Amino acid sequence: MAHENEGISSMRGVGVPELLKLLKNVKKLSFEDVEIAAEELTFELIPIVLQTVSPETQKTLNQVKERVAELASLLGIAAPTPTPPPPVVEKPLELEKVTFEPPIFTYTGEIAEVKIGATANEGGTRKKVIKIGGEKSPAFYRFENPTPNRPVVALDVFDELPPLPKTIKECYRDVFKDHAAWMNKCIEEYKADLVTVHLVSTDPSGTNTPAPEAAKFIDKLLDAVDYPFLVGGSGDPEKDLKVFNEVGKVAKGERIVLASVTLDMDLQQSAKIISENGLDVIALAFLDINQVKELNSKLMDYGVSKNNLITDPSTGGLGYGLEYTFSMMERMRLAGLMGDPSMQVPISCAATNGWAAREAWLKFDEWGPREYRGPLWEAVTGLLGLFAGADLFMMMHPLAAQIVKNTAEILSKHKIKEDIKEIPYENWVKMKVW
Repeated sequence: MAHENEGISSMRGVGVPELLKLLKNVKKLSFEDVEIAAEELTFELIPIVLQTVSPETQKTLNQVKERVAELASLLGIAAPTPTPPPPVVEKPLELEKVTFEPPIFTYTGEIAEVKIGATANEGGTRKKVIKIGGEKSPAFYRFENPTPNRPVVALDVFDELPPLPKTIKECYRDVFKDHAAWMNKCIEEYKADLVTVHLVSTDPSGTNTPAPEAAKFIDKLLDAVDYPFLVGGSGDPEKDLKVFNEVGKVAKGERIVLASVTLDMDLQQSAKIISENGLDVIALAFLDINQVKELNSKLMDYGVSKNNLITDPSTGGLGYGLEYTFSMMERMRLAGLMGDPSMQVPISCAATNGWAAREAWLKFDEWGPREYRGPLWEAVTGLLGLFAGADLFMMMHPLAAQIVKNTAEILSKHKIKEDIKEIPYENWVKMKVW
């Protein structure tokens, strides 16, 4: 037997201890004329468990396997099979727990606060005042600034009943002939914040009620109810200006809201009516941010204070252009916070336009009952306006109005009284399969 380290060429009668001692530092063995007399010969290979094996280590392991195979071949026995290492038990993956710190921004501008209604101390006869606007951050960024005034909801009342979906008529059928009772039902039973009285009968293409007569109607309602409200025209720019002029006289000092003034109207005359009579106004544009800017700027140039101005960029209902409305409202609010004076006013959202989509009212059994579809279409339209930054909502169905109001109340809270318990992430979404 020979090995490289010792230079021994042959040995006879070597015992096991001596053999082990000689083999301790051997790198290479060669056997010639060797006879092993043993009842049992055991080769013990101690496995090495590695999480990761480098190329050099793997090369060494392969060489060891080759030498063992050569030795087994020389001895005329089967190569030993190494005992496989025990399986590596990996720890279950855990989500890293980190603390989220929202980025805090400061803005050069802020949204004007508009008061709707005037009490006796303020020159009016209303029992309460409703405030909107006043934001210093985007909608519901409580981590930056608290919401100063909760967005409010106004339900619609009509001086002359227009075509309405059956599901809405059912809510007011008992008060159609008594407009004061209709208004009170909106406030007391359906918990609306405000009411919008639409003077649809003044439309020149319809009944064409004269402006002085429409003003007398509003005067009676001012005597019948003691809360502030909005007054809407027919949409005809020439007739609406006449109506607003007469309404301004009977509502002088009450700070009710005229809805709405557009670029098609005499803006200088409109501004005079608002300023001289102590009223608020909604400036209605038509899904064009440049038109919004122009209309607001002109009204302010003619003397309308930002504290009396509400802007309405128009609202496309769900499935009817809502995504464009959402984008516009966000751009308007951010522009106001970044310093654009024409955008530093509260935003109005006509969620009633959700009914313009045929999915809200079309009789089609596969879409589900219309009694639910319509209110849900209006509610979703209002909710997205809420998230975009709208402060005032014009709505028709009491259920839709309640959904938007409840959501606004929750999101406007300065603090959540009870701690929210951590919900396991695997339970965030559940699905039941039949």
